[in-house]
Amino acid sequence: MNSVRPSAQGQRIALLNARLLDPSSKLDQPGALLIENRQIADFGPGLFNEGTAEDVMVVDCAGHCLIPGLVDIRAHLREPGAEHKENLSTASKAAAAGGITSVVCMPNTDPVIDQIALIEFIARRARETSAVKVYPAAAITKNLHGKELTEIGLLLEAGAVAFSDADRAVADSLVMRRALAYAHTFDALIMQHPEDPTLSTGVMNDGEMATRLGLMGIPNIAETIIVERDIRLMELTGARYHVSHLSTKETVDVVRSAKARGLPITAAVAAHHFALNENAVADYRTFAKVSPPLRAEPDRVAMVSGLADDAIDVIVSDHAPHDQDSKRVPFAQAANGIVGLETMFPLALEIYHNGEIGLLELLAKMTVNPAKLVGLDAGEIKIGAAADLVMFDLNAPWQIKIDKLRSKSRNAPYDGRPVQGRVLKTWINGRIAFDIDIED
Repeated sequence: MNSVRPSAQGQRIALLNARLLDPSSKLDQPGALLIENRQIADFGPGLFNEGTAEDVMVVDCAGHCLIPGLVDIRAHLREPGAEHKENLSTASKAAAAGGITSVVCMPNTDPVIDQIALIEFIARRARETSAVKVYPAAAITKNLHGKELTEIGLLLEAGAVAFSDADRAVADSLVMRRALAYAHTFDALIMQHPEDPTLSTGVMNDGEMATRLGLMGIPNIAETIIVERDIRLMELTGARYHVSHLSTKETVDVVRSAKARGLPITAAVAAHHFALNENAVADYRTFAKVSPPLRAEPDRVAMVSGLADDAIDVIVSDHAPHDQDSKRVPFAQAANGIVGLETMFPLALEIYHNGEIGLLELLAKMTVNPAKLVGLDAGEIKIGAAADLVMFDLNAPWQIKIDKLRSKSRNAPYDGRPVQGRVLKTWINGRIAFDIDIED
């Protein structure tokens, strides 16, 4: 489902003096790239050594990194039903500014994306309004109620790329067994939100901080117990299974062990779970209230270790926009979520700059890995691929300014945070979707 407006046919663009980085092929070398007819026509170190033709538009990358567009497989875009918080147009502008060219939107909209008509609605609205490519994930259960399965086969055929109950776990073991068995028939991906609802009645991480703040805590086991159960159901059904976002060291260990046994399990981590710990909610900061909650420092470190040793396959934004009325309330009443489309990439680059993971290995978590997981032809630099590309300055220092975010909502706890590495230009199908020289 190509849900972005096309650019003009026939335009030829030469991107010169770039550091070409492609995690899929392990490419990391200086060179150039040619865009033609909205696709990558050629690339490599010797391209354009003898100059370019007169009809080619030239972009000098000045030695900056050129990578495949990022793929974010977990974002809450709020349309339809909560357009006052976000819509496809505003979310797409934020995504393009963050180097994200393909987004998988969660089904917790109003109405819920559990019918073919809603899949078609998202596709149509994205074609009309989105600057980036938008792909819907459909609900696992009708109305996200966790009881009755959706028509997974028909929704997959209509364009759903994965199945998730968004910010709710499928808690009923029999329903989850049936979902995995049904999905296995079509090789569809089930993406589980890992929180047992009966153990997740608190509002932040269980521990000393929660006690000091007088808030009810959510124990680590609320996450681990769901994933351990689902792994048993995977073994029973043979289905592919994805943990939408990890937050605890114990669950990373569980996933690592399941992978060692050869099970088809994958896992993601949201940027805030490796960039922040529970200290971010001190003084009742509701902008740092998320689900699963921010955990203790050993858990945050475990997220980084899991990325480094491939226990964790994917980084997601878990973009969850909320208006002021949803966040500027007492902590226990505040909605869960942080906007993340523009901050996922610079926060991820912190891990590289800290020497905790290689650059190509990190980029794979946001390009080829998520693309392959949900069956998108994206996340790679290869001849014939769509010209979805990002140029970024790997070492540029800057500060995140919340009032400069392009999202309609500004609920993020990063204001003033220094980061290193900045998106300069984003192309979708060879068309500029973001240019820092124009927009900043």
